Amino acid sequence: MTQEYTAQSVTADGDDHRTASRVRTQLDRWRRDPGIWRRGIVLAFLAVSAALLMIFHAQIPNKIGNLGSLTETFLPWLGLFVPLILVLALVRRSATALIALLLPAVVWLNLFGGLLTDKSGGGGDLTVATHNVNADNPDPEGTARKVAESGADVVALEELKADAVPVYEKALAGTYAYHSVQGTVGLWSKYPMTGSRPVDIRLGWVRAMRSTVSTPEGRVAVYVAHLPSVRVKLNAGFTANQRDKSADALGEAIADEPLGQVILLGDLNGTMNDRSLNAVTSQMRSTQGAAGHGYGFSWPAAFPLARIDQILVKGVEPTSSWTLPRTDSDHLPIAARVELR
Repeated sequence: MTQEYTAQSVTADGDDHRTASRVRTQLDRWRRDPGIWRRGIVLAFLAVSAALLMIFHAQIPNKIGNLGSLTETFLPWLGLFVPLILVLALVRRSATALIALLLPAVVWLNLFGGLLTDKSGGGGDLTVATHNVNADNPDPEGTARKVAESGADVVALEELKADAVPVYEKALAGTYAYHSVQGTVGLWSKYPMTGSRPVDIRLGWVRAMRSTVSTPEGRVAVYVAHLPSVRVKLNAGFTANQRDKSADALGEAIADEPLGQVILLGDLNGTMNDRSLNAVTSQMRSTQGAAGHGYGFSWPAAFPLARIDQILVKGVEPTSSWTLPRTDSDHLPIAARVELR
């Protein structure tokens, strides 16, 4: 047995020595290569450009096709340039590109590195969830059941089709004693709800609502909103003007809210980085950013690229935030636990 371990140790030491020798040989070749600084200029330019996009994204104008908002929607994905350029720089044996690559790497880590850490904790008084169920959902009953299984005390649903509302009401009745549906959005609660009413977000039809939920720890104003969809068109760019006007109206309603504890649940069709949602995001905190783990991307469900479904709070302390298992919708449901004050 001792001889076997000794043989393995010798083999491992030999492998390590050969690996180190190969690395030294390769570094020697790089040092003797006169073109090491001249190659990869284009790669270095791309690296610096990616860094500048992340640093100055707020200066990209929205006047032309809402290009600034489009960039900000997918801003974290600019980090993919780092490993891509790294591989190409190694293949090209370019010291210039490798040094330039440090700039976007540091900028990305500064902007988004904190989201990679787990900030969730224990405690909390209230669990909330929100889900864009998709108007064409083939299994509304199963979707409602999956969301209820999350254990949420309060559930918001968006994109409710009129003929599917009774199905959701029946499926959730055993878990939630109180509910209100306003237009295409609805709120279900285990605790009493009062003052439920539509919120005008300047659309001409109802896609937002507000209700007071009376929990054992106190009253909280809960808003549910489904802001207009955005599209990317070759001839028009990022068409988000209607979404932006509705976001401004929603922000005004929340600013006028008399209760000190406010929770916003819904599909905002935008990320926290999107400047066009400032009327809302400037006065509320994201539960994912404050108490989540990772980015919590929610759309599209098959391969999430962005978190456009949001749980935002004001006067409330988030303790944890997470995404729920996929349903038959094109969005993932999301949930959070908060501590009321």
